[in-house]
Amino acid sequence: MSEKKYILGAGSALIDLLVHVDDEFLKSINAEKGGTVISEIDEINRIIKASGVEPQTVPGGSAGNTIFGLAELGMPTSFIGKIGRDREGAVFRESLLALGARDAFRYAEDINTGCCLSLITPDSERTMRSNFGASSLLRAEELCADDFAGARHFHIEGYQLFLPDLVERMVELGEAAGCTMSIDLCAFEIIRSMRERLTALLPRFDVLFVNEDEAAELCGPGTPEEWSERLGEIVPVACLKLGVEGSIIRTRSGVDRVEALVVPAVDTTGAGDLWASGFLYGYLNGYSMAESARFGSIVSSEVVKVVGPKIPADRWTVIKQQMGI
Repeated sequence: MSEKKYILGAGSALIDLLVHVDDEFLKSINAEKGGTVISEIDEINRIIKASGVEPQTVPGGSAGNTIFGLAELGMPTSFIGKIGRDREGAVFRESLLALGARDAFRYAEDINTGCCLSLITPDSERTMRSNFGASSLLRAEELCADDFAGARHFHIEGYQLFLPDLVERMVELGEAAGCTMSIDLCAFEIIRSMRERLTALLPRFDVLFVNEDEAAELCGPGTPEEWSERLGEIVPVACLKLGVEGSIIRTRSGVDRVEALVVPAVDTTGAGDLWASGFLYGYLNGYSMAESARFGSIVSSEVVKVVGPKIPADRWTVIKQQMGI
């Protein structure tokens, strides 16, 4: 395929397990609020049992959420991720293909599809425990140039850095295909453990997505304005997501500060990922940085109204009207 049309995502194909808890429960399991910890499936099941709550299940994963959002906005998409041959894997794959995505999934025969337990506190913050299952078995040697054929943009999540040489291989293939590329760092713990690799990799990306915690971990002490300036020295487009405080977009030509659309929040799961969906829609369709960030705010303001990262189908019509597309 020679036509550059697809937005290709790569990440952990996970099923999200959503459970509402209080702050005392987080203390009882010694959880750092807002953090993400890689956990064995038995530990995740133990936490769920201790909560006494039956989890809500929906397709998730950082890059997956972003690609789902772009597909809902009408953009042609594709996704590289490894799933198990189980019900959960089928739910993830079929949900994305139903939106017109191209199938680039890999399969693991003897392990479950990955999952992410999201513990949601009354302030709408989420604390996560992830088990990557089948997605942790994706290897660099499984990838080839055909995976990137026809892709105009490549988006990846920071969690892929836990897989040996995988991100480096994907970036190499993306560069060879002439894609623009974006990365969402996803969690400050990733930066702590992968700083050396990130230092080498980040300048090869066109767009960087980070939140305040990640910016502080990457750049050190400072203000959001100072962080965005430092990030802008690394990549052409640095997107600093500040939640209810909006966002700061730093490019080589200047800076835009865009207000958030503040709404009553039920759950912030997927808010940053869906913000990236809106931003990338604008970025890839020639809108200004400020307008692209406004699109991000529109999409993310809808996902926080519901539990989990899935926006109801009827709300996407409203979103498109608000975006003027």
